[in-house]
Amino acid sequence: MRTVDEQIERILTTAVRPAPVRVAISDAHGLRCAEDVVSSRPLPGFDQAAIDGYAVRSVDLVGATVADPVSLPVVGEIPAGSRQPLRLQPGQAVRVAAGAPLPTLADAVVPVANTDAGTARLDVHHGVPSAAFVRRIGEDVQPGDVAVRRDSVIGAAQVAMLAAAGRDKVLVHPKPRVSVISVGDELVDVARAPGAGQITDVCSYALTAAARDAGAETARAGLVRGDAREVCAALQDRLPFSDVIVVCGAVGGSGGAEVQSALAGLGDLDTTRIAMHPGSTQAFGRLGPDRVPTFLFPSYPATALLLFEVLVRPLVRLAQGRDPHRRMITARLTSPVNSTKGRRGYVRGRLLREEATGDYLVQPMGTSGTHLLSSVGEANGLIILPEDVTEATVDEHVTVAFLPAPL
Repeated sequence: MRTVDEQIERILTTAVRPAPVRVAISDAHGLRCAEDVVSSRPLPGFDQAAIDGYAVRSVDLVGATVADPVSLPVVGEIPAGSRQPLRLQPGQAVRVAAGAPLPTLADAVVPVANTDAGTARLDVHHGVPSAAFVRRIGEDVQPGDVAVRRDSVIGAAQVAMLAAAGRDKVLVHPKPRVSVISVGDELVDVARAPGAGQITDVCSYALTAAARDAGAETARAGLVRGDAREVCAALQDRLPFSDVIVVCGAVGGSGGAEVQSALAGLGDLDTTRIAMHPGSTQAFGRLGPDRVPTFLFPSYPATALLLFEVLVRPLVRLAQGRDPHRRMITARLTSPVNSTKGRRGYVRGRLLREEATGDYLVQPMGTSGTHLLSSVGEANGLIILPEDVTEATVDEHVTVAFLPAPL
């Protein structure tokens, strides 16, 4: 039996970042940049007014007060987007809109609130220093500056910088492609009412959603009968289009052994049991010509989701260049919890904060059965019990992986 850490290490060595692709910046949000994007133009591209007001020479306003305002003729108006050059003479003012180019010789903008808002002649009650309310050419970004750095995650601010740098496309690392397949003669899709002995397919929907939460591009390949040849055919269909494949329902029992034997013909498949509870029965391998990492999980949705969290999510995150690990915290148990000797135990829990101390508390959930799906949606933490712990009591401190609620 292999330890969980050994299995995770084996899995993470298979992580391969998908080859970069060039996409429109409108499609790049959330992806990791695969290049240093160098700006070819200054930002701003010209000296411009930062607010609505009057373009002036600051030296002409020295000494202006409410009691003794400086009076200037208003010799024009420049709206935003104007392409007509205008030259300011000493002792003059020009009305400007925010974003409008400054006239030549102007070095400041006087806010309307500092004036009487005159249209032909302007009384300025308070002077302004040079460069006041002015955005100078290139003060944000100069040509040759790196606007977005390689390996940065492209968010709204990075999209703005790409657009400002004059880029309509950018080289990015695409999301890893995860395909999910459900196997079982007993399964029916959610659109059908299950008959006698039939079960609604939950796993493929749940695991597809989990892969999407991890940041993957997902494909739910649907249901496959528990026939080894059909499972092999379904996998071969998905291998060219996948960076990771998860098959649920292909382990355990004589049917699972038959499927695993058939899949072994597609590559290396390791069926060593893992020292964890639940989920010790599983398989992992690299199948197809491209040696695609492939997981075989049991058909219980709660267990399959746990295995995805512990084993698949780190691989998907690492393939994106992200931290594969969840944030770990220490919390006090509000009720006892048991684990299987010699195996790392995983128990879902609800994290709380103690009002008086701010300490974390954790309420174990689903302790009456690890297969219970109802506890999954209510949990926001995963209690992790070491292999040598079989029981943890009330108020004992335990390690908990923090599971943030979906947005």
